[in-house]
Amino acid sequence: MGNQSNSLTSLALQKFKKNFWGVFSLGIIGCIGLISVFAYLFAPDSSKNANQMHLSIHSKSPGFEVQMLTIPSGIKTEQNFFLKLFFGKNNTNTEIPIQSFEVKGGVLTYVEYASDGLQGLEKQIELSQFPNSNYKNYLDNRSFFFGTDKYGRDYLSRILIGSRISFFIGFVAVFISLIVGLLMGSLAGYYGGKVDAFIMWIINITWSIPTLLLVIAITLALGKGFWQVFIAVGLTMWVEVARVVRGQIISAKEMQYVTAARALGYNDYRIITKHILPNIFGPLIVISAANFAAAILIESGLSFLGIGAQPPMASWGAMIKDHYNYIILGKPYLALIPGLSIMLLVMAFMLVGNALRDALDVKG
Repeated sequence: MGNQSNSLTSLALQKFKKNFWGVFSLGIIGCIGLISVFAYLFAPDSSKNANQMHLSIHSKSPGFEVQMLTIPSGIKTEQNFFLKLFFGKNNTNTEIPIQSFEVKGGVLTYVEYASDGLQGLEKQIELSQFPNSNYKNYLDNRSFFFGTDKYGRDYLSRILIGSRISFFIGFVAVFISLIVGLLMGSLAGYYGGKVDAFIMWIINITWSIPTLLLVIAITLALGKGFWQVFIAVGLTMWVEVARVVRGQIISAKEMQYVTAARALGYNDYRIITKHILPNIFGPLIVISAANFAAAILIESGLSFLGIGAQPPMASWGAMIKDHYNYIILGKPYLALIPGLSIMLLVMAFMLVGNALRDALDVKG
């Protein structure tokens, strides 16, 4: 039995490897996953939530460059490497975009950047405010590869850090839906009768409520926030898993290996977990891939409605919400970049799901 299952697994792997779009999509998912985990390592603005605002350079086009003066605050922040890597730096310094500067007699005079070719304000700062009066270390040319958003934040950094929510909501939602769906579906399919009727009644009621409406209700009950959305999306996606598991178990429990397990005196828990569930794992993998894509879309919709991740946390859905009016104001890329990011990730999961379905199709 073990050798047969191993050979079937290797056969499925070989079939999956031959599917170009499946392998390519898996590579995209892997890259986005890597970026989302180490987002602050890749982001040009590694401050917490990439939230450095410069209103004087708002809504600038991709490739925009400006000279940036950083004025040290003198406040020391104790933060270890791992906190910086996963949660961003606590930046207490002040960053000012400038047009020009000159140094005379221990004073740095600079002209603040002003949009639309206007003359910016002229200000002065004493060199003693910089450590060892070395101002050169605090002046640099800053490039914004994706431009800036309406608050003057680096758009590339916001996109990279926003990938975290879209990527991880898939994992959390699928994990919750699998736990609840497997439990409910297994009980309904294996025991049948009144247990099945009761669970099917719960499934049908949950199924009849529109997904977005149910998510909004759960989110409002738990409160607005990051983890609340994850839990809410997960609690609405278990129904499909439960229906598939129930149907598979109803057909699998009549098989000879289940009858043999009963004859050997194994308890119901062992029969379900050790004998039935491993044999119905194929459809579950496919449905999980589809649920990943659905979870990303639901979260984006919630963020667009303002119920998802709350500002200043970066989220692709919230970024579309903030900038969708720029489509008619001549800067459509501000809404299109996060929109295309969502589309790319969802399409990758759907193509992986299709490739897995073909690979695990025994009849094929």
